[in-house]
Amino acid sequence: MRRKTSTALWSGLAAMVTIMVQIGASTLEGLQDLNQEVLHPWRGGTGGLSRVKRDWIIPAIRVPENSKQVPENLVQIKSDKIFTGEVIYKLEGPGVDQDPKDYFEIEDKTGWIRSKMPLDREKHSRFNLKAFALSPSGERLENPSTIEIVVLDQNDNRPNFTQSEFVGYVPEFSIPGTAVTNVSATDADDPATENAALSYSIVLQESIPPYRINKTMFGINNETGMIYTRDVGLDREVVKAFRLTLLVADMSGEGLSDTAYAIIHVTDINNHAPSFSPDQYDMRSTENTPVPEIGRVNVLDLDEPSTPNWRAVYAISSGDPDGHFAVRTDPETNEGILSVVKPLDYETQKKYLLTVVVKNEEPLSDKAPRGPLSSAVVTVTVLNVNEAPRFVENPIKVEVPESTAAGTVLTTIRAHNPENARLRYGMVHDPEKWLSINSDTGVLEARKPFNPRSAHVKNGIYSAVIRVSDTEAGGLSSNATLEIKLQQTNDFPPQLFPLRGAVCAGRRGGVGLLLGAVDLDLSPHAEPFHFKLLGDSHTNWTISKVNETHVTLYPQVDLDPGVYPVSVSVSDAGGLATSALVNVTMCQCDAAGLCEATAMALFNSRVGLSFAALLVIVGSILLLLFLLLLLVAVRSCRPHDAKKAGLLQGVSDDDVRDNVLNYDEQGGGEEDENAYNIEQLRNPNEVVPPPPYFLKPGSTPDPTYAVPGPTYLTPGPAYPALGSGFPRGKQPLRKDAPQNLPSPIYPRKPPGDPSDIEDFINNGLDAADRDPNVPPYDTALIYDYEGDGSVAGSLSSIASGSSDEDQDYDYLNDWGPRFRKLANLYDPH
Repeated sequence: MRRKTSTALWSGLAAMVTIMVQIGASTLEGLQDLNQEVLHPWRGGTGGLSRVKRDWIIPAIRVPENSKQVPENLVQIKSDKIFTGEVIYKLEGPGVDQDPKDYFEIEDKTGWIRSKMPLDREKHSRFNLKAFALSPSGERLENPSTIEIVVLDQNDNRPNFTQSEFVGYVPEFSIPGTAVTNVSATDADDPATENAALSYSIVLQESIPPYRINKTMFGINNETGMIYTRDVGLDREVVKAFRLTLLVADMSGEGLSDTAYAIIHVTDINNHAPSFSPDQYDMRSTENTPVPEIGRVNVLDLDEPSTPNWRAVYAISSGDPDGHFAVRTDPETNEGILSVVKPLDYETQKKYLLTVVVKNEEPLSDKAPRGPLSSAVVTVTVLNVNEAPRFVENPIKVEVPESTAAGTVLTTIRAHNPENARLRYGMVHDPEKWLSINSDTGVLEARKPFNPRSAHVKNGIYSAVIRVSDTEAGGLSSNATLEIKLQQTNDFPPQLFPLRGAVCAGRRGGVGLLLGAVDLDLSPHAEPFHFKLLGDSHTNWTISKVNETHVTLYPQVDLDPGVYPVSVSVSDAGGLATSALVNVTMCQCDAAGLCEATAMALFNSRVGLSFAALLVIVGSILLLLFLLLLLVAVRSCRPHDAKKAGLLQGVSDDDVRDNVLNYDEQGGGEEDENAYNIEQLRNPNEVVPPPPYFLKPGSTPDPTYAVPGPTYLTPGPAYPALGSGFPRGKQPLRKDAPQNLPSPIYPRKPPGDPSDIEDFINNGLDAADRDPNVPPYDTALIYDYEGDGSVAGSLSSIASGSSDEDQDYDYLNDWGPRFRKLANLYDPH
């Protein structure tokens, strides 16, 4: 009925708008004839005024949604322009030629705007269109006018709950007005109208379990949807939850509606204290061992299981002053489990009366009745068993000096047996075998001396394990740890090292002999060590400290090479001292400050030897020297040696030398003893003779020269082939070589590995050409002399029948430097 009334109303309004538009147009046409200049001054006249343009003013057109009368005329528009011809009306915009299309149309001749299909406000609530008045030629007669169409809402949408089932929680014994939960619903109709005005209500209340409570316990705010408590008496032990049927309706509860459910859970509070059932218990337990469970106690609690309001906490309030027992809670059954955590002793106490109390994890609520904690009495009977003997002390600690001698009594091990049985002692673990124990009395003795440096001594403590056994009651036994703390004693003197060494002679204040000491004792009976000189050693020697364990021994005066005994004493931090004789060898040193190898070997061999051994060594050396001299004398008497001597002294022109030369020997360096001695091939007439060198009887030869013989210097180590007595490091000049060439530096280094043999040979020849001195063994070997005079004569066909002196060798000088040397060899001038 309401919808029909609304439709008729809007139809009447539309008709009124149409009549008013038509009346306005006819009135304007009638006034045209009265006074054209007053009504339309812009059409001409003498005023010269410009035309004022006018616009249509059309109010919004309201159209109800879901109309059944389609097509339906909504409004008619007309142009107020006086035009003799035909006017064509056009309409455009959303709902006509734009999305959403085909909702509206206009009759181009009459100007009626009509709807083509029913409208839906929930989809399109408003349309803005533009209307045009055109001439037949398409000329725009008026400015476009905006036509607004508003879709009016109808109650065509049912409200809907946002959830089909709502859940809420409320503590038991809550007061009225306690908020529980909030419900909500939505409506697609216009919220500004009654079509979306929602109202909430509870239409049914059910208890879980059913029929436990009859009065209405909950209410709901019809505007906000908040559910709250209305009455007292919520008890979780009586009813666990409620199921509410909810209703929501629009039109303030008079229109369309929807239903949903709300489940309200009554939550538990700790309003019930736990209580024992029963409150008397009898239990038994064996002695000497912990027992995880000897029995259980039980309690009742009406609160919700497996919550802090229900879980029990047990405690022993009396009867256990030594803490032998404990009670823990079984999380599944809530029972109290009684256990023995400290072994019981039948001989000490045979029965216990324990008082056990209980409470909840969560404190008791203010709404619960007040009273004392529930308690129960537990009687525990101790059962006697055969016990193993026990040590009076475990671990057993003993403190003895580390220098304790073998056989010393350290302590007496004590143990007891409650049954007073006979005991036997034994050693279970003694890694160093230092201890022994009397099996009957328990007397502990030192079997061997202690060594504090043993790997089994940790932080000065040696650990062992001792066992005591019951010999009369099944052989029960127990072990104890023995800890022996070794007291540090100063029973080892420090030992000096080294007892021999070498110091450079003539270098007072230089590098001395480093002395140190070691001590078998540990701190504080070891370092720092104190060194001092004994006897008359202070006269020639002094000591300088390096650190806590070492000093340096220096000579105070210049001492000749030799072996000097120095008496040195060293003492440790505890004052225990020892002395030793240090044999110091004074020796000649090289530039680097190191003793020469020969001197060191000789002096060191004498250190520490007895006088008889020294005589044997000296006699052996003298015998060896005598045999060498005898061998040299025998070889010097041979004719071959005489010929060699004649070669050196330039005797016998008739000496014929037939020598086999090793031409494959390129030289092995100056120390090569296998190379052939080419000095014998040198012409003795061309060598500058050395000056005679005479020695007075008993005089010392100059060290610059080789060791002298009876008249001249004999071959020395620097010149094994020439005993000419030249200074070391200089070579004799030759007459058969150019004297204007610079003297090379000796010793000449051999060339590196050549990549070309030809280059290697050329380098050697060039060195021979430019060397005015005696060539060393590592250069080209020059075999230019083969002896004076041959009894066989010359075999050469050149200048046969003539002597060497008649031969002219001047032409060889023109053949180059190599032949020039050959000419000089045979030129007597």
